[in-house]
Order: sequence, then C-alpha cells, then structure tokens
Amino acid sequence: MSDNQTEESLSEAWNENRFPILALALCFVIAHITAMYMVPAYEEAEVQAFEDPDDPTNSAYYIGIILVFTAFILWIAKQNLDWVLQGIFLTAIGTTFIYVFYPFFNSYGIEGFAGYVGATAFAVQLTFLLVSYPEWYVIDLSGVILAAGVSAIFGISFGLLPALLLLTGLAIYDAWAVYRTGHMVDLADSVMDLKLPILLVMPKSWDYSFLKQGSLNEQIESGEKRGALFMGLGDLVIPGALVVSSKSALGWSVGLATMVGSLAGFFILMIYVLSGRPQAGLPLLNGGAILGYFVGAFLFAGELGL
Repeated sequence: MSDNQTEESLSEAWNENRFPILALALCFVIAHITAMYMVPAYEEAEVQAFEDPDDPTNSAYYIGIILVFTAFILWIAKQNLDWVLQGIFLTAIGTTFIYVFYPFFNSYGIEGFAGYVGATAFAVQLTFLLVSYPEWYVIDLSGVILAAGVSAIFGISFGLLPALLLLTGLAIYDAWAVYRTGHMVDLADSVMDLKLPILLVMPKSWDYSFLKQGSLNEQIESGEKRGALFMGLGDLVIPGALVVSSKSALGWSVGLATMVGSLAGFFILMIYVLSGRPQAGLPLLNGGAILGYFVGAFLFAGELGL
C-alpha cells in the first residue's frame, strides 16, 4: 500500500471514529482532573493501599498481585465458570465503589462505620444498576467514577519512584500480554461476553447497544467493523496513578503536564487502534505520562521530586 493510500485510509478511519476517540479523551481528562482534585479528601480518609508510599517494593508487590489474579481469572474463564467470573468481578467492583465513595462521607464528618454504611449503600445501588442494565452509558459513567477514585487512591499509595516503576513494569507486561501471548485479548473478550463493567465503551452511532455486542475475537477474525471503541479501565487508572502522585508531590502544574503527556500517548495509540487490531495501551499511555512528568517537573518544579 502506498503512502497516499495509507493516509487516505487513516483519514477515512478518523472521520468514522473521531467522536468516540474524542469522547474517550474527554473521559481521560475528567477522570484525571477529578482524581487530582479529590486527593485531599482521600488523604484525610486514609484510604491509601500502602502505609509507606515511597517504598519501591510496593510496585513489585502490586504487579505480582496482578499477575496472579490474571492467571486465576483466565483459568476460571477456560473452565467456562461464567457465574464465578461474574461474581468475582462484581464483588471487586462493588467493594472498590465503597472505598471510592467513603472519602466523600468522611469529608462531611460522617466517619468510621457510619461513613462506610453510607458508601456501601451507594455502592450497592450502582452495582445493582450495572448488573441489571449494563448499557454503554451506564458502564461509562460508572467507569469514569471508578477510574477517578482508584487513580486518587493509587496516586496517594505510590510515591513518585514507585509510581514510575509501576508504570514501567505494567507497560512491559501489557505489551507482552497483547502481542506475545494474546491472553489480554482473551480476557477482554470474556469481559465483554459477560457485559462486565471494567472497560469504557464508546459507540460510533447512537443506535449502538452494548447489550447486543457480540464476541470481540469473532469480529476481529471476520474483519467485521466494530460498532464501538473499547478501552480497559486500567488504561485510565495506571497512568492516572502517576498523574496524581506527581500532583501530590510537585503541584498542579506537574500533574497536568503528566496528564497531557498521557493524553498525547492516547492519541498516538488511537492511530494504531484505527488499524482494527487490538493494541496494548499502556506502553504509549504510560510512556506519555512518564515523559510528561519529566518535562513538567523540569519546567514547573525545577526538580524531579524523587
């Protein structure tokens, strides 16, 4: 294919996908800015995952958990135990919602047990909505809330050095899991079949319904055009951890620079996504975030803060 044909193909793909791409980019901005804004409330509520955020072993510990959990989930999927898979994910999502909502109750003086009761009530209602009606807009709204809250929790749980190690390690793992073994694509297919709300879904037309979405693998193999673009919540949360960590350590300017870097990586990623093949998101998203952090730290803080 000539360069002109490639450019025409990309131009056509952009025209067809520009609205879902821009909508996903908006989700990035909303989730990351909200996460940075919520840092004081989350610090006051003490919901960080690790007592010592500056301990580099936190990153290795978390990556290890991801590897073990992913292997376990893939094993369950291969056993066709869909009800177990659904139960695990929905329980994890509901529990995460509790920790995401609790700091808001705590900031209004509803602390301890009473705060967790209130957070649980919100979490149960939202999880029930996701189970009973997992349409794309319900999933996206819940996903942005989760991404913002978890990014804030991770951002205050990982200091700058552990966050950099985390992003680097997970970028390498994501590339290996997508391009080498392909098991991340299989996992995404299982998630979509069960309509589990751990991804963002951006339709290309208003008549699209995620409830009618078929197998992603079958669409890829047949060359069928997809009715929506999909992005895992981890693609927002993981770079968001560095966004929040850099904001907490060096201020809003560096945090925003880190976010802009990740957003630049997102748009580069979309060029590859338009080819129609599954792409590893974290190498470009995390790489952009790391580059944005270094540039922002030198320009606005005059130091790396490590």
